[in-house]
Amino acid sequence: MARGLTSGLLSYAWPVSRLAELVSALAQRAGLPIPAVEAPASAESIDRICAVLHLETDAIEIPGAAFNRRMRAAGPAVLRLQPGGWIGLLGMRGRQVRLLTPDLRLVRVPLDRFRREILRGLGSSHDAEIDRILEECAIPAARHHDMRQVLLEERLSETTVATTWPLRLPPGSPFLGQMHGAGLLGRLALLTGAHTGEYALWVVAWWLLGRGALNGQFDRGWLAAWALVLLTLLPLHLLATWLQGVLAVSLGGLLKQRLLAGALRLDPDRIRAEGAGKLLGRVIESELVESLAVGGGLFSVLAACELVLAAAVLAVGAGGWLHVGLLAVWVGLALFLAWRYSERRAAWTHQRLAMTHHLVESMSGHRTRLAQQPPEEWHQGEDQALENYLQVSGGLDRESGRLVSLIPRGWLLVGLLGMAPAFLSFQNDAAGVAIALGGLLLAQRALQRLVLGLSQWIGAGISWNQVAPLFHAAATPDEAGAPFVNPDRGPARLALEAQDLVFRYPGRAEPVLRNASLRIFTGDRLLLEGQSGGGKSSLVSVLAGLRKPTSGVVLAGGLDRQTLGARGWQRRVVAAPQVQENHIVAASLAFNLLLGRHWPASEEDLSEADAVCRELGLGPLLDRMPGGLQQMVGETGWQLSQGERGRIFLARALLQGADLVILDESFAALDPETLQQALGCAMERARSLMVIAHP
Repeated sequence: MARGLTSGLLSYAWPVSRLAELVSALAQRAGLPIPAVEAPASAESIDRICAVLHLETDAIEIPGAAFNRRMRAAGPAVLRLQPGGWIGLLGMRGRQVRLLTPDLRLVRVPLDRFRREILRGLGSSHDAEIDRILEECAIPAARHHDMRQVLLEERLSETTVATTWPLRLPPGSPFLGQMHGAGLLGRLALLTGAHTGEYALWVVAWWLLGRGALNGQFDRGWLAAWALVLLTLLPLHLLATWLQGVLAVSLGGLLKQRLLAGALRLDPDRIRAEGAGKLLGRVIESELVESLAVGGGLFSVLAACELVLAAAVLAVGAGGWLHVGLLAVWVGLALFLAWRYSERRAAWTHQRLAMTHHLVESMSGHRTRLAQQPPEEWHQGEDQALENYLQVSGGLDRESGRLVSLIPRGWLLVGLLGMAPAFLSFQNDAAGVAIALGGLLLAQRALQRLVLGLSQWIGAGISWNQVAPLFHAAATPDEAGAPFVNPDRGPARLALEAQDLVFRYPGRAEPVLRNASLRIFTGDRLLLEGQSGGGKSSLVSVLAGLRKPTSGVVLAGGLDRQTLGARGWQRRVVAAPQVQENHIVAASLAFNLLLGRHWPASEEDLSEADAVCRELGLGPLLDRMPGGLQQMVGETGWQLSQGERGRIFLARALLQGADLVILDESFAALDPETLQQALGCAMERARSLMVIAHP
């Protein structure tokens, strides 16, 4: 029996040799699309298995106190119980955990029982202490079992009792598949059904009202039926409103993840060329896409359902098919006005983004502007830009008023005119008139949703032109590596080899690197010096895998990047770029130090990070910080000097434990004494070291 597993859980545990099969089976049962490839059977690298299967995962440690809460949102996930054992968790239904057994059966276990058995498997080290407490407190023997469970849960409340690897699609996967994996398609169908049922009941309520009131036969029975229909509307309306909010939040979250992943995969050279103003414009437009597209999509779906139902009601009302034809014409007019609105909105967005770009670039280069530009030219062109923006905004407001006001309100007048033949025929069809009036009001409400949805869709579509590069960049595939190559094996004697490297920046005729070759063996300490612009940083980016060479071969431990994969290469070769090219994230110092390792950090990780910082001369900084390693740093936290930032970047690279560490001018901002201390730490901790510096 594996340690940490009770007899009740032993039958559900998967052997280590079938870990890849467990991940694949869980993904298939959860409906996650995975390619038909054979995953590597590596028990030590679940993320490696997921990378081959085009999935994404992160290790999450679960303390005893948070076990129930974490289980509700964990599936599908692989659980590793402490100190051993693998469990396949498909998810939860109610208060039951659904587990996938090694014979591919789906079993349901009550959550409380599941937690108790896991804690019982870890409680052997606490048995003696718990027995002593029970004896000293003279607890009756009949209550020993319950009290033992309570004391054990208290002892393990802060102890990691399990580690989960949730399985999910990467942000760059097809967006429809992500929606399916998140269960949003089912909720969208439920929202459509709830909204359709709500409107059907509205029609019945109007029919009852017209039949009773307009015929003069509104007795208590019809009144009770009308009241019951209205009461039935309430839960459907609440359900539709709740689903609409859930879909908006969930879709917005998926879109944010996708855009963030795309931003992290943009070409660095393209980012530099765009400048801060255009990048800020993309950020602003991404917020508009999220709010407008999600809201507009929901409004459009609901408006389409309402228009169909309204047309069906109008067809059986007093106006008949004449009303239906008028509604179709009015919808066509709404689409025409929406097209004109889209032209004005596009011109307005272009003008606004141009002003934003100019303003941000002027603020970024304000000091240069003061020093080099005459004062009379500081605000040149700004008045003209504001005047153009004012004119474009006026045209947009006029078109928006026509679309939002004319379509819904004008429909009531057109609809009433469509009922004129029924009135002129002198037919006493009170029920038909009531149904027609109800259809008019339903159509007006549908048109209100339609114009609101169209305006939001138009805004989202125009903003999409700015955001589309981020969205599509997320789909850039990661190099997963060969399935049967373990990138985590011990370092080879030859740490890195480059042969005949050529690298040319896009749009440039001359290469920055030409026929560059080198060999770095494990234990080597190299110093590469050269003048500015000589291609040192370009060589660093190629060796670290940040840029692909135009031609030539780069091998780490005898394997190329395609074989190792992106993550495998990053474990072999780590670079600390120049200070101006590196970043401090607005988070804790520990997160910034262990950013390239894994998160959440263990006590051993935090202890090693503290030791490396003190070896680099950052001990006084840690002692000054009230929170130590947990102190917030960055834009909204503790401010760091240039030398402190450089040493944090150096510590981040050393803590990754790579075979080769490349430091690009990491010591430039240090005084001689601190430089010797930091260099000694790097020489001691790096397996192989390459330092880039000016002569």
